[in-house]
Amino acid sequence: MPKIRVNDINIYYEIHGDGFPFLLIRGLSSDVYRWPSSFVKDISIKFKVILFDNRGAGRTDKPDIEYSMKMMAADTVGLLNALNIGKANILGYSMGGSIAQEIVLNYPEKVNKLILCGAGSGGPYAKAATEEVINLLTFDRKGMTPEQVLRKTLPILFPENFIKSHPEEIDEYIRRSTLAPIPAHSYQRQLGAISRFESYSRLKNIDPPTLIISGKKDVLVPCQNSEILAENIPGAQLTLFDEVGHAMFTQNPILLAKTIIDFLR
Repeated sequence: MPKIRVNDINIYYEIHGDGFPFLLIRGLSSDVYRWPSSFVKDISIKFKVILFDNRGAGRTDKPDIEYSMKMMAADTVGLLNALNIGKANILGYSMGGSIAQEIVLNYPEKVNKLILCGAGSGGPYAKAATEEVINLLTFDRKGMTPEQVLRKTLPILFPENFIKSHPEEIDEYIRRSTLAPIPAHSYQRQLGAISRFESYSRLKNIDPPTLIISGKKDVLVPCQNSEILAENIPGAQLTLFDEVGHAMFTQNPILLAKTIIDFLR
């Protein structure tokens, strides 16, 4: 299990395939295990894919200090530097999209092309999730197993019809998602970083070619947030998928891989 020292933490990472570097950044409480193997396999045919666990998640260190998106962007750039990668295509998913925005805004020389999936700009201009959805992010998890927590939160990740009609995919998602569950303290630290993030006024400064992807059934980060990003990032392309929720990579990994590879050609 490769780890590398970056700033004040040891970061777990994996490299798949060869070619131009392509860095993938996961979201809240999430880790390398949650990338579907079929998705990673498809994109690693074309690219050198770098996967890693964010500060506080998976097999990366979990200091109990205040986190910020700028801090996690610095972690990510530090990882690229430690791996001797000068520039990469960067994909940020959900919270990872916020990290990716801080990277492109603060370290523009590191980004060749940018992909933001299920992401937003935060702050007062963002389209907020409903109170019901927010409650499913913040409820008291004490005494619950990681699987119980995840099953309770499935409705904010997948449309109801997908949960009912794809039980095997849901079970596999839960299996992967509970291999390295996030501890309570770092979950709260990541939530805090999300609550303080705002990029709206800086979006006009994003220069690299940018693709924005969202599912029209995303209730966690409503697709209006992707529309806001697309309207304010110069030249950005917007792709919205019907009947797709927040956990888009699990719902349709083949379509996501094709869409992303086409953009990166």
